[in-house]
Amino acid sequence: MSTEQPRWQRFDRRRRIGRFLAVLTAAVVVIASWQFMDIGAVDPNTVPREIADLLTRMYPPDVAYTPQIIGPLIETIHIAALGTVGALVLSLPVALLAAENTTPNAATFWLGKLIVTVSRSVNTIIWALIFVVTFGSGPLAGAVAIAFRSVGFLGKLLGEEIEEIDFGQVEAVRATGASSLQLLLYGILPQVKPALIGLAIYRWDINIRDSTVLGFVGAGGIGVQLFQSVNAFAWQSTAMILLIILGVVVVTEGLSAYTRGLVR
Repeated sequence: MSTEQPRWQRFDRRRRIGRFLAVLTAAVVVIASWQFMDIGAVDPNTVPREIADLLTRMYPPDVAYTPQIIGPLIETIHIAALGTVGALVLSLPVALLAAENTTPNAATFWLGKLIVTVSRSVNTIIWALIFVVTFGSGPLAGAVAIAFRSVGFLGKLLGEEIEEIDFGQVEAVRATGASSLQLLLYGILPQVKPALIGLAIYRWDINIRDSTVLGFVGAGGIGVQLFQSVNAFAWQSTAMILLIILGVVVVTEGLSAYTRGLVR
């Protein structure tokens, strides 16, 4: 009788083959993409030299340029705030359509999913280009672009939160003869309010960062100053703009984390 102990293996033979094929497929895709783009080899010796040259041109940052940045920076914050508020207003009905337990029928369910998908599939810059053509250059186009891009994010996550609510509470409100609006206000919103506030703050944090580059396509904000300084090769002014953007992002990230902690 054999006393040999069976050898433990994390994966069986079928899973090992599957993982090997997955890695092989990924490698083939990467190599094929590299060949298709005809990138070629990059001389690693030139990278540190070019980075050092750019940093030398940026140093020291042009502190005297700061007063010209404050106005566009405030405009950027307003764009993000207005875009987030607009997205909240638009995303609530979208979330109700995209949630299986509140959507009226299959057609409205897929309509909600379509809106979420379209919004999330189009980058903020592309939305900004569309609305710059529609409304003209300026912060309005930026705010609307931020709102439309955020609807998919908020609508998807809020819809998932609505699907997890206790529907018995909604039925109890309905039993009192409440209207559809009262069902929303007293049966659904109280259960998703913490998630709604947390998601809105998180999205505002993301929108601050997105708003900093909308000026590249004429949608207002500090991106206009950044685009102009880069085009003029004013690297010291560019460094000052980047430092201020970094500072704003760090501050908003801290505020976002702190506020989300309060509503948990």
